[in-house]
Parts: sequence; C-alpha cells; structure tokens
Amino acid sequence: MTEFNYKTCTGCSLICEDILFPDAGSGSVSQARNLCRKGQAHYQALFSERTGPLVEGSEVSLDQAIERAAEILRNASAPVIYGWSNCTLEAQEVGLALAAKIGAFVDDPSSYCEGQLMERILSGKIPSCTLDDVRNFADTSIFWGSDPSSTQPRHLSRFSYFPRGEKRQKSYEEERTCIVVDVRESPTARLCPNTTYRVLPGEDLQFLEAILAVLEGKIPKFGDKKKMIELGSIIKKTEYGVIFPGPLMLVSLQDQMDRFEELLRRLNEITTFKVVPMTGQYNSRGYSQLLFDRTGRVKGVKFTASGEAAEAPSLVEAVKGADAILVLGSDPLLDLPLGLARSFAAAPIVAIDPRRSLTADVARVVIPSAISGLETKGTALRTDGVRITFEPSMKTNQLADEQILTRIMEAI
Repeated sequence: MTEFNYKTCTGCSLICEDILFPDAGSGSVSQARNLCRKGQAHYQALFSERTGPLVEGSEVSLDQAIERAAEILRNASAPVIYGWSNCTLEAQEVGLALAAKIGAFVDDPSSYCEGQLMERILSGKIPSCTLDDVRNFADTSIFWGSDPSSTQPRHLSRFSYFPRGEKRQKSYEEERTCIVVDVRESPTARLCPNTTYRVLPGEDLQFLEAILAVLEGKIPKFGDKKKMIELGSIIKKTEYGVIFPGPLMLVSLQDQMDRFEELLRRLNEITTFKVVPMTGQYNSRGYSQLLFDRTGRVKGVKFTASGEAAEAPSLVEAVKGADAILVLGSDPLLDLPLGLARSFAAAPIVAIDPRRSLTADVARVVIPSAISGLETKGTALRTDGVRITFEPSMKTNQLADEQILTRIMEAI
C-alpha cells in the first residue's frame, strides 16, 4: 500500500503545501496528488536531462568546476549575477554576500515588469494583503493583465474565487465577483464573460482613467460607457476588493504607476481594496524582499568594491559591459529578448543549473545543483509575502545552490 506525506510544490509562486507525495520506495512521482498541470511539469523535471560539471564543454570534477568558476569571477572587473527567482532564501542570502564581495551587478527576471509595483508594496505605498485574507474576506477580485488559470492554476480554487472563507461561506458567484481586464479572451476570462473588459495593448492607462472618472460620477471617455458605469457600481458595492496585476498591465503602466497609486487611494476612500502581485517564479518575492531590506531597491543593484549598494545601470547596459556572468535559478537565453540574450552569450557565463538548458549549453562553466524545492529543503516567500518552509521530496547527492555559492565564495 502506498503511503503519502504532505510536501510543498515550488512549481509557481503559490508554493502549495498540500501536495500528497508518496514515500520513497512506496510509490512514484506520477502518484502524487493535488498537483496542477504546472506542478506535474515541475515534478517531471526530476527526469529531464541532468547536467554534470563542465568546463569549456568538457567533463571535469565538481571541485575543478567550482575552482574555475571562482577564477572567472575573481578576475572580473564588471561581474553580473542574474537569476535568483528559482532559488531558496538561503541561496539568495549567500548569493548577495558573494555579489557584495566581488562588486557585482545583480538583477532578476521580474524586475522589468514587477519591479515598480513590488517596490511600492514593500515600501507601504500600495496596500497589500495575504492570499489567506483573499480567501476569507474578498468579494471582488480583479485580474488586470493576469491569467491565473494559466500561470497559477490553483489560484482560483485555493484562494480567489471558488473556495469558502471566513466571511465567504457561499463561495463563488453568490458571494464572489471575478473581473478580468485583458487584451484577449483568456481562460480566466471565460469564467466571467459578463465582467470581462477587453483593452488593446497600451490602453491600460485609459482604462484606469475611465475607472477614476466613473468613481467621481462622471461619464467615462473610454470603452463601453454603460459597461464602465456597471464596473463602477460593482466597485462601490464591494466590501473587500483585491487587484491582481499581471505583466501585461504592469508593462503598459510602467511610467504611470503614480496613477495606479492614485486609483488605490481613491478606491480605499470608498471601500477596502488591496493589491497582491502575481509573481512568476516561486521565490521572486523572496529575492525582492531580501534586496529591498538590504538596499531599499528591488530592481537592478550594483555593489561597490566595499560591498555597498550604488546607483545601477540598466540590465542591458550591465550585461553589455560584463566580463563575467553568474547565472542561477534562471535560463536567460531562453527567457530574454534575442538582443539581450546575445549579449549574455557573448560574456563568459558560469551556470549553476540542475539540468541542461540553453544558458548551460553556452556557459564556460556548468556546476550541477539539486533541484530547489524538490531535492533540497529551504525557505521561500509566497507571492503575497508569506514565508513558507519546505522539506525535500526526493533524495539527491547534488549540492544545493547555497552550498555551491559558499564554496565559490571561499575559493575567491
């Protein structure tokens, strides 16, 4: 008979803690329960093509790979450390200590679209709450430029729409309203066709101004006037509302986040409205929190030779001028625009990666690591900032990211 234990899934930033995983020797990964499709894909990564220690494409010992990585970083005058989001808080802390030691520029994939929002949330300029608050109290959820059905498949069922909560005992439709603002008919939008608002790319500011106009009792100048007035009525009747901004909205409002702040201020004069980010990788929030606590910033930071944080160039400028790049918890050659990916590939890359990737394929040095969250224990911050501690689901002989970073730092 297969026995199960509760484990944690790090397949997305919800970090679900209710995964029933079979005990080693009594079952297989395919028997794990409560995994969504992203979680299933994440666990299948255990069986993807794993990498070994490599230097210039040749197999070497782990010690040789670490020594060569330390040599590259030691001799660099403009090093960059990039990635972070798929690493535990423990690894991020060691990585930031390494960055301070070598005077590196640091950045992560979320800073471009989520950076300004996260900085405002962490500094208290934009009110936020936990996902548990959403489940217990929220009667209106606005998914603006986000599609949780695709990016965080259990978001609606665990927190924002379908579950019963402390004050929401009748669950969805009767006591919860789902609103979608998007450029397309997303899977989430199909759940609430009557409260879906289509905007073209770049029209989010006009939509925002129309909401403000309706709240002031004015006729909106954007969109379907009748439908916008109906949206205003829903908002005014809301007891506890939450906005979940996605990358499409954040990129569109990148230089207009002050207006989003103003919208939140106005909403909270009428009722209660919070904002919960929809971060991508499982510990994006953790990295932003660590960097903010240390430097007061969540976007790219350049450490000086003395270990102090200084004004930083953009990621594009930093990578173009880099003479060494350490990549961990990310695959920038897969994820970034072609021009920037080429700049990455032109520099000497040290990749800490559990499996083969585009970035690892072009790296000067590859150091294999355990899969964070599956083969190693650690701590992370959920997308709403709640701290989650997890134990490994599987045993491994590979080193954890923080162990590798510690050895590199000791060798420099």
